[in-house]
Amino acid sequence: MSSQPAHLTKHIPLLSYPFLSSTFSLRQVDDGVSNGTALWLGGQCLAMYLAQEQNKFRSHSSSRRPRAIELGSGIGLTTLALSCLGWDVLATDLRHVIDSVLRKNIENSISALPLERGTMQIRELDWLVLPESWTWDNPLAVASQSPPEPAEVQNLLGPPFDLIVSADTVYAAELLGPMLRTLHALSTLSKSSASRSPPILLCIERRDPQLVDTLLQRARDEWHFAVERVPHKKISRVVEKIAHWEKSEWADVELWKLRLTEGKRS
Repeated sequence: MSSQPAHLTKHIPLLSYPFLSSTFSLRQVDDGVSNGTALWLGGQCLAMYLAQEQNKFRSHSSSRRPRAIELGSGIGLTTLALSCLGWDVLATDLRHVIDSVLRKNIENSISALPLERGTMQIRELDWLVLPESWTWDNPLAVASQSPPEPAEVQNLLGPPFDLIVSADTVYAAELLGPMLRTLHALSTLSKSSASRSPPILLCIERRDPQLVDTLLQRARDEWHFAVERVPHKKISRVVEKIAHWEKSEWADVELWKLRLTEGKRS
């Protein structure tokens, strides 16, 4: 794993990022347009956690590879990590992020992944678009303010998903509702009569405690998610084992597990 936390590498435009036996090529851009074009601590900690714990989230009753969707994939670290671990992954973000860093990073890192890697696909998913307007048969977008022309592509990844992940995506109060609505819709689409809704792993850097607390409260009270924090000591053991960072370098990072319950939305 990278020897340095993200805040120490913001000035480096191209990162060589080790993960298990692979090394990802991750371009980051400080363009002032989006937070999603740079590496952040939450994504690093989530990738490390998945390297150690991903087996517990696999569906053992299915013959297909486990399938995940990532919201706000950014520069692609978590998507690449999951693919490296054998997951099929749908990476999603806004079009600017996809075009400026995400697509290039996935394409430039594929050759470094093991042969048993999972499939990776990239599509726009704008949280402001209502779920009833989503489409799963367009290879460029699930949800877009300006939907691109559809094309004939087979084997597109779609629900049901076994895991939903997101890191470094809680930073604006006006996006809390759209984010929770998106998570609720994905959970509902991935639930079947034979299985529960998939777990959601949400890795947050607690820069704005009130914002984070509001998100978690609304997740419980309005959207009926069960909300549980992954013990900090568990994350600490993983980070110490893989990255050998000082605790002060990532002390504000929290990992939360959400799962949709049976209750109707308030």
